[in-house]
Amino acid sequence: MTEIEKIIDLHLQELYSIRQFSELTIDSYKIDLRQFSSFLKSINIDAPKDVSEKSLRMFLVHLSENNLSRASISRKLSCIRSFINFAKKNNYLEKDPTLFIQNPKIKRKIPDVLPLDSYKEIIKFNFGNLKNEKILLLKAIFEILYGCAIRVAELCSLNLSDIDFDRNVISVLGKGSKQRYVPIGEISVPIVKEYIKHRDFFKPNSIALFINNNGERVNSRWVQRVVKKYISLVSDIKKKSPHVLRHSAATHMLDRGADLLTVKEILGHENLSTTQIYTHVSIEHLKNSYKKAHPKS
Repeated sequence: MTEIEKIIDLHLQELYSIRQFSELTIDSYKIDLRQFSSFLKSINIDAPKDVSEKSLRMFLVHLSENNLSRASISRKLSCIRSFINFAKKNNYLEKDPTLFIQNPKIKRKIPDVLPLDSYKEIIKFNFGNLKNEKILLLKAIFEILYGCAIRVAELCSLNLSDIDFDRNVISVLGKGSKQRYVPIGEISVPIVKEYIKHRDFFKPNSIALFINNNGERVNSRWVQRVVKKYISLVSDIKKKSPHVLRHSAATHMLDRGADLLTVKEILGHENLSTTQIYTHVSIEHLKNSYKKAHPKS
């Protein structure tokens, strides 16, 4: 194992244990940084101090020649910056070779959004021949993902103690271990309460809010599978991930007149520019409605 590979492992451990990144994010970092270290090895670089601006640019050219999209290259470069910062902070190198390297300019894609009627169809499903406690679990998961517009990793990390039914809010631990409070809608509250009632009867000792049949905390991959399954039954949108429910919730809030700053706080975005993408989605919805309904369109 090269010195760079050892330091990558230390960096990943820090992301998991101290900065509390999600498993999915850690896996993504691991893949990108392993690819980077493999390339460096191929050009006989195995220590962080030997990584230069030139070798970094060579790696970016290598990615481009392999037809990687600008968005993917930008993501990999962000992972490398994170690793370089860690190495510099821990004195494995002196100068930052990424200092004069800019991320490729990318046009932000408008996210896929699930129509409100389609979401309502999912909640109305009886979920086939599933046992009652499984139905309650699925309904509660959809209600929290959409109703609170949270990320899948945030959902999986929720504990019972994070819900305050007196104020109808949940405490969410977001990216960078930042805590925020998100309201639970009046329609969602009884669904979540009913799930908790059954959950406490079968598995009263777990601190996790969402648990599987074995009483263990649900994981992101399982949630992704079930969300994809039920979105597929009601919609033909390209992406069918839990994040689509978050996109949909944000868009529907803005469609109904919510303030952009309020939506930003609910989503836990650091910058308002990140939230503004949903205003473009709302405008597209408005255009489509105009085209369908206005006699002059």
